[in-house]
Amino acid sequence: MSIGAKRERQGRFVSSPSINSVARESLLLAATLLPIIFLWGCAGTVSGTGAPKTSPTQTYSISGAITPAAGGSGATVTLSGTASGTTTADASGNFTFTGLANGTYTVTPSHSGYSFNPSSRSATINGANVAGINFTATTQAGPTYSISGTITPAAGGSGATVTLSGAATGTMTADSTGSYSFAGLANGTYAITPGRTGYTFSPSAQGVTVSGANVTGINFTATVQQAHSVALSWNASTSSVTGYNVYRSTVSGTEYAKINSSLVAALAYSDSTVQNGTTYYYVTTSEDASGIESVYSNQASAVIP
Repeated sequence: MSIGAKRERQGRFVSSPSINSVARESLLLAATLLPIIFLWGCAGTVSGTGAPKTSPTQTYSISGAITPAAGGSGATVTLSGTASGTTTADASGNFTFTGLANGTYTVTPSHSGYSFNPSSRSATINGANVAGINFTATTQAGPTYSISGTITPAAGGSGATVTLSGAATGTMTADSTGSYSFAGLANGTYAITPGRTGYTFSPSAQGVTVSGANVTGINFTATVQQAHSVALSWNASTSSVTGYNVYRSTVSGTEYAKINSSLVAALAYSDSTVQNGTTYYYVTTSEDASGIESVYSNQASAVIP
């Protein structure tokens, strides 16, 4: 049968498909399949699995400036405390330490021929960058020197605040080994005083004279303060009461402040919030079911060593 001829099927004539119509059907089929393949590819991309992403640890910066630029430009700036490092101030005296975690730091500038006010500064990072750690450079007629030492044991020295006073002033934080150093000091008389909550230091302070050389070995010993408490007891009220309140003052006969958070049902109370070297004065009151409080009892005192 030639192309385009008719043939009989089930009692009627139908046209045989031409070559052109077959081609169109093939194209239509291809056009139908392509979107299906495309959609399958998209679904595969979206549902693909991979290692979960983790957020990078947030870090912060400490920045400042040393003025005038003549003293700040090229100055060495040292960071100590939670992390340590050095950087060089730019031509304008600006400096920045980056990539720092939350914590307490000390920034100390130095530049030959200059002294700095203050000699060092403390900076605490707590969820934000710290700016404005500034210094003033003063030309010195001669060389500068340093005072350094160590606070032992390291458990008491690490993180201790060391204060410089006298011919220059400043503070810094001892590093993890308890070591500290004040740089850029002119000849003169100074005093070094360490401090840390919960510790006493021997000696409590040391005088230092700088005279043409660095001074080392200004050392201290840290001792944990002994914890103290005051045990209080009293006689029961002769009236019907629901409990007692305890008041404390550091001034005899006045300025009492309640130290119990809820009524004390017993006839005794322990005060463990006392500080060494302090004298405390105590009184008690009773309280009935209506919340009416009695007058103060007689006063008792306790001397904390």
